[in-house]
Amino acid sequence: MRVYLDDYGRNRKKPNARTMDSMSSVEILEEGISCLFERLGTVETERFISTLIREKFDYTKWKRKYFDDVNADDFNAAAVEYANSRPFRPNQTLISIE
Repeated sequence: MRVYLDDYGRNRKKPNARTMDSMSSVEILEEGISCLFERLGTVETERFISTLIREKFDYTKWKRKYFDDVNADDFNAAAVEYANSRPFRPNQTLISIE
């Protein structure tokens, strides 16, 4: 049996060649909800979803407003810091468990 780990050591499904563009809507929702539960927990995930529904949230407008207030040097510094904290690993780590 093989266990696939992501960059953070979390167990992941067997990788495949599919991209987000080819994932079904259900798969995208499942992955998104899973990420929210991992990061926020049950209660905060429910609050997040309720807020999106209640406020008729427009993510594109929200991000646009955020980035309008960020200068290029600050944006670049944040991007470099993010990239350095998550180094690219072309091959996922495989651990054999017997």
